Amino acid sequence: MNIKNKFATKIINFILIFSFLGIIFFAGYKTGEIKTKKKPSYASDKINLITDNQKISSQAKENIDFSLFWEAWNAIEELYVDKSKIDPQKMYYGAIKGMVASLDDPYTFFLTPEENKESKLDLEGKFEGIGAQLGMKNDQIVIISPLKNSPAEKAGIKTGDIITKVNGESTAGWTLTQAVNKIRGEKGSKVVLTVFRNEEELEIPIIRDEIKIPSIEYQVKKADEYGLKTNQNFAYIKIIQFGTETNDEWNKTVNDVVKQLKNNNISGIILDLRNNPGGLLNSAIYLAEDFLQKGDLIVKQEFVNKNPIEYYSERNGRLYGTKLAVIVNKGSASASEILAGALQDHKKAVIVGEQTFGKGSVQQAIDLSGSAGMHITISKWVLPNGKWINDTGITPDISVTIDATQTNNQSNTETEDQQLIKAIEQLLKN
Repeated sequence: MNIKNKFATKIINFILIFSFLGIIFFAGYKTGEIKTKKKPSYASDKINLITDNQKISSQAKENIDFSLFWEAWNAIEELYVDKSKIDPQKMYYGAIKGMVASLDDPYTFFLTPEENKESKLDLEGKFEGIGAQLGMKNDQIVIISPLKNSPAEKAGIKTGDIITKVNGESTAGWTLTQAVNKIRGEKGSKVVLTVFRNEEELEIPIIRDEIKIPSIEYQVKKADEYGLKTNQNFAYIKIIQFGTETNDEWNKTVNDVVKQLKNNNISGIILDLRNNPGGLLNSAIYLAEDFLQKGDLIVKQEFVNKNPIEYYSERNGRLYGTKLAVIVNKGSASASEILAGALQDHKKAVIVGEQTFGKGSVQQAIDLSGSAGMHITISKWVLPNGKWINDTGITPDISVTIDATQTNNQSNTETEDQQLIKAIEQLLKN
């Protein structure tokens, strides 16, 4: 195993779409351990800050006078009119959230113990909410895509919708974490989203439900069902997310695809990454390896203060040499962009669809004391050709744009899905 790869897998960083608390149903997973300052201990409604001076940066020790913080704290306790709203624990967590938010990075955020617990369940595909992925564009909360058959999709939420209000409360100035906290909730409860779409504002009520998310959808399909004059079949694999169960689901899928190929039942593979917000970096690498040869560079992480980490394929792919077309759109982000970009750079697939989202940073999820957590942007990632696609995305080899007014950024029916049809045509050429 490559030494750099060994180090990298110990970190188990993951790529977050639009920060997994910036998605309604995804969030973080423990990817590393770091030492942190102890949190305050509580006695009655008073707080005593316990710190390890050895762990405080020299800059903070020399330049920061924390007396102002305590002045503000004491002013609230002594003067605020509604004593019932004074919660030392919430104030403490709020102070940390404010500190992290000062970085002005939507992908770096603090998680309370409850949020940290929920985030781990989310990545396993277990949550209650509306089933929509959120992102941040131009300081606005936007819908990346609603999950298929989710409450959000059934209510009429569409890709590209800008959320201006939640239950009548303006989202101006909100972080992704704030949006998630306001929108998600218990099964059976209602949330009203006000969205801006096509120059008009719409109010959309949604009843939250339990959402179960598989990582992969797989079928063997017939090309003639899409109006193509051929009796060839192909394997259709849709990757919904790169989560904790993805690799196991992928192995089962690949085992069947290999059988289909040996029996000449299929002519190639369509890999659908549309509206895939990303997920675990090691999962994206694992899937990429099945289409590459041992030693092929998949992605590189670049840091500010240490040498880059290069991720190479550590095995010969089980599907190496198989004809492959990949479909992407503006909802394809992060880990899905790594997979599509690696396959494009190594010329192992034709990429069909629309320009992808463009998220080129890496976050590390850490557990803090007291079961709290944090996601921190630690590096940027670049494709094998050295390109950093942040804010620009991946340009498909064949551009096929679908009308943005159509649900979920795809055609109304599968047989009218022009991106899929074009991908099938490219797959079955020659």
